[in-house]
Amino acid sequence: MKGLKVSLMTQKRAPSTSSHRNAKLIYVVDDEPLLLELASVILEPAGYTLRCFRDPMSALRAFAESEEKPELVITDYAMHDMSGSDLIGGVRQVSPDQKVLMVSGTIEEHGLPVDERKPDDFLPKPYRAADLVAAVKKLAE
Repeated sequence: MKGLKVSLMTQKRAPSTSSHRNAKLIYVVDDEPLLLELASVILEPAGYTLRCFRDPMSALRAFAESEEKPELVITDYAMHDMSGSDLIGGVRQVSPDQKVLMVSGTIEEHGLPVDERKPDDFLPKPYRAADLVAAVKKLAE
């Protein structure tokens, strides 16, 4: 039983990048670790490679510095250091056509910006796993 506990602890500390051969890369940005883990549990079995970020500034920096852009960025709206809308604006300064899915439990879709910071799709929290997968397939495929 101790081995199982260690294994689970190690899994939680594993790098925030998962890999599936030939899988589409998705950045997931949320300041809640549990929600990043939830996205991994839902999307990795569906065949996606995730790069997860708890800090939107780190995500934006990685996005700007990376030669391989993700097929999709999934971002929360309300985060401590930067809003999801501001993250979208920064991402689109680097790559104007970047697809973005915003998820939020604090704002409704009609309250989102209508400029370049507007996401391509919106999913209210809490969401069902099937709804997340469907939204990702719609934008990343």
